[in-house]
Amino acid sequence: MGGAKAWMFSVVSINLNGSVLSNKHVCWRWRSSAAQQSKPISWSLVFGLMLFSLGIVSLFTGHVVSDLDWYSRRLVKQELYFKLDGSNKGPIDIWKSENGKSFYGCSKRSRKFPHAVRERSSNGYLLIAASGGLNQQRTGISDAVVVARVLNATLVVPELDHNSYWKDNSDFVNIFDVNWFISYLVKDVTIVKKVPDKFMRSMEKNPYSMRVPRKSPPEYYLDQVLPILKRRRVLQLTKFDYRLANNIDEELQKLRCRANFHALRFTKPIQELGQKLVLRMREMAIRFIAVHLRFEPDMLAFSGCYFGGGDKERYELAEIRKRWETLPDLDADGERSRGKCPLTPHEVGLMLRALGFANDTYIYVASGEIYGGEETLRPLRDLFPNFYTKERLANEELKPFLPFSSRLAAIDYIVCDESDVFVTNNNGNMARILAGRRRYMGHKRTIRPNAKRLSSLFMERDKMDWDTFARKVKAVQRGYMGEPDEMRPGRGEFHEYPYSCICKKNGDPESEQVRGNQGLKNRSKEEEPVLGAKGDEQVFLI
Repeated sequence: MGGAKAWMFSVVSINLNGSVLSNKHVCWRWRSSAAQQSKPISWSLVFGLMLFSLGIVSLFTGHVVSDLDWYSRRLVKQELYFKLDGSNKGPIDIWKSENGKSFYGCSKRSRKFPHAVRERSSNGYLLIAASGGLNQQRTGISDAVVVARVLNATLVVPELDHNSYWKDNSDFVNIFDVNWFISYLVKDVTIVKKVPDKFMRSMEKNPYSMRVPRKSPPEYYLDQVLPILKRRRVLQLTKFDYRLANNIDEELQKLRCRANFHALRFTKPIQELGQKLVLRMREMAIRFIAVHLRFEPDMLAFSGCYFGGGDKERYELAEIRKRWETLPDLDADGERSRGKCPLTPHEVGLMLRALGFANDTYIYVASGEIYGGEETLRPLRDLFPNFYTKERLANEELKPFLPFSSRLAAIDYIVCDESDVFVTNNNGNMARILAGRRRYMGHKRTIRPNAKRLSSLFMERDKMDWDTFARKVKAVQRGYMGEPDEMRPGRGEFHEYPYSCICKKNGDPESEQVRGNQGLKNRSKEEEPVLGAKGDEQVFLI
């Protein structure tokens, strides 16, 4: 008679300010036809009746409605990757995460992870053409290392993008320490600086080029890319940014971390100047904030947002926006209400002061061209007079780097990484990459603006006193301060949240690795393992 049938639904608890407390998938299995005929309980109705009852009780007992949050937390259990009592209730230290001390970055290769195949035994040479600016290319390079491992290919040092908006003709060797990159990953992937000339001369056809879809899983590379690589022996993957799936095998995730956080080391000139700027900031202040401001004209035009500059701004940004023929018409107010607009420098300053950073706090501002120039930056300078940039800290020393936007971005990257607090007004590549690195390095305080909730506060700030405004900013920013429990594993980009590479300090660190409730990378026995290619055979990657 009736076979087994599974039903899945989500139990969601929402507190009074609208934030989701839990989203837990529950699976019920009906084992007979009789059981299937019985009507399932409407938990939303039960939960609603319970809340209604609590409201009635409050009329007679004087209990405030905010106590419903207490009951909600117990009726529907929160599912976070770790729990610290009181971590979501007490005041937050704006300079550092106390909870972050319980975690550290762990990306050591497992003993089960086989050594890389040698160049002569590999399936061919993999050429990678990275795309975008420095940090977008960084994600592509890290993913390329993993793809080469999956294909058992010899990776050729990736080519950097010379044709994007940034117009930087720097090569890999001008930004990253190429010898360090090759030697650090020698056990994981065989990397060479170029395809041997003798091999290229023996080829009957030019290297085959192809572009893979975004977020492709390892299986795609094995099914679609490997046969071509074996046949042609030299294969180029173009526009290589975010071309590898977010959730992949755990050992491959750790390789991603080794490539990103350890193997990609800047060249000595970049490293030395970046550290000099950090030292100069430390000589003036024991601790400082680094603010990454994306407020370039093209970035604002692309966003479709309005920033209060009147008809002049609307005309100028609309003209820039014509460069992209496929961009849809956007409602500026709608984009802002959905949290899609970057914060202005003034809004960043207001947010920081409301969070509790004093007027005498030292800030380092990492930015490119700011739309509106000094006039746009003036409100932030007024709020934080101790305002510094790489140009102010290293005028003469910076001159050799000025023609190269990626090298300048690398200097900013170093200072932002070393800062006590990192703040961003956007959700771009540098913001995500640095957020991931700072989590990996011990959850150093990293503040992301809750743009969706802040936008309404900024519009209404003239209608409330400062204390009220500050209290509301602190409330909406809870969960956006770089605490370890802010995001569930598997959500967001792995480069921003490298959960497979974060371990607890207590007990056996490698066994207490951060994992999601659904065991994203702990495959069940029924699942097929991801395979890596080796000649005409296949071997387990772990």
